[in-house]
Amino acid sequence: MPWNPEIYNQFKELRYKPFYDLMDFIKDPESSKAIDLGCGTGEQTAILAKKFNKTDFLGIDSSDEMLEKSKSFEANNLHFERAAVEDMLESGKKWDLIFSNAALQWSDNHEILFPKLLNLIHSKGQFAVQMPVQNENILNKILYQLAGEEPFKTYFKGWRRDSPVLSIDQYAQIMFDGGLENIEVMQKVYPIIAQDHEALYDFISGSALIPYIELLAEDQKKLFIATFKTRIAEHFPKLPAMYAFKRILLYGRKV
Repeated sequence: MPWNPEIYNQFKELRYKPFYDLMDFIKDPESSKAIDLGCGTGEQTAILAKKFNKTDFLGIDSSDEMLEKSKSFEANNLHFERAAVEDMLESGKKWDLIFSNAALQWSDNHEILFPKLLNLIHSKGQFAVQMPVQNENILNKILYQLAGEEPFKTYFKGWRRDSPVLSIDQYAQIMFDGGLENIEVMQKVYPIIAQDHEALYDFISGSALIPYIELLAEDQKKLFIATFKTRIAEHFPKLPAMYAFKRILLYGRKV
């Protein structure tokens, strides 16, 4: 999936707010090994490695385009590898901190994935994850609706990526069953103030829209984008628009 770091980073400030909220949950370990799942450009992982400088960090991502940017952030306690979350699971390695900011929504079957992740945390290790609540966010709803309507349903051959993100209750139960204590589970709105509708389109085009766009021929793409932008304008008739973007933050420490 071809990520564009430039488009993604247009909303860098907005994407950093939940990262810092998630980082604030983490207790300073004496010495440990940590992994950042879906590290992107590595800039946020570098912030973690600088704050927790006694911890060895590994950032993994499946995007070559994103990882190309990570080279400048490598340090004595920070390295990067091209790998998917599934590759990490198969390795069987254990960690003192599993961290992931706005990445695990791209991995399916959270009912299976999250217990496996928790099994890879050492005793007293920490788990910190943040994801968008896709099923409740308006731009994602528009995307799902369009993908199920003609002619786009035919263009996508009936394919539509349903969000794997579970409910707060489900994550809390999984974390408890996985042996975590000091559990923190919260949903928080991070408002996006858009001066025009194009800004809202740009926000989703740098993430959730990518796997849809890459399936379309050029003429189909133009129609899909134009229709998407029209729907955005219909849902946000007043400008500037306030988009209440919801995210879920999860934290716990292994018993």
